[in-house]
Amino acid sequence: MEMQDKLKLGLVALLVTAGIVGFYLLPETQGVLRALVFVAAVLAAAGVFWFSAPGREFVSYAQESIVEARKVVWPTRKETSQMTLMVFVFVFVLALFMWLVDSSLSWLFYDVLLRRG
Repeated sequence: MEMQDKLKLGLVALLVTAGIVGFYLLPETQGVLRALVFVAAVLAAAGVFWFSAPGREFVSYAQESIVEARKVVWPTRKETSQMTLMVFVFVFVLALFMWLVDSSLSWLFYDVLLRRG
């Protein structure tokens, strides 16, 4: 990363920090102004970030992600219902299995080996 970009990222951090500090320095009675100062600082930071190399890379990554998300084939309502039912059945069977193992081990250790039952 070039020195220019490092300085821009530092400026971004300073702008966000200034927005937070400005928000808390203004009195609580000035709620709209407090929010405006914070939003303005974040927007200014976003503008500076936009013109840095990491900002351009992030925008490119976001655009590619949107393109990839459009390629997703979503399941139909019927497929979703079937898969949900399969998950519930699997969870029930697994819970039953775990209960059986737990009960068997408890019986084995407490009743047979330790003779507490």
